[in-house]
Amino acid sequence: MKAHVISMINAYTLIVMGAWGYWDGSSKTALIPVIFGVLILILNNGVKHDNKVQAHIVVVLTLLVAIALLAKPLPAAMGREDTMSIIRIGLMVLTSLLALYAFIKSFIAARKNK
Repeated sequence: MKAHVISMINAYTLIVMGAWGYWDGSSKTALIPVIFGVLILILNNGVKHDNKVQAHIVVVLTLLVAIALLAKPLPAAMGREDTMSIIRIGLMVLTSLLALYAFIKSFIAARKNK
């Protein structure tokens, strides 16, 4: 699957799961993945058309959100034994890691084609 498609899936996952987390727990910090998702979605057209700058910005945003989700919300949800939060956060992390993998794979392929 192409990097821009997985990135778009990741963006929608961040938006939907983050909004769900906000409505479920009303914590304003749950909106952080939503903001990242919107930014990634806005830049996704540039990724689709091989804009290197936008692609690298999306990679950085994706990496930041993956690290942030793994660092604080996931351990906190596990400590509370909140199954739905664990599933939502786990899904956001999974799609972010898949997007990172797709980007790395596409960057390597582009480098080989040079």
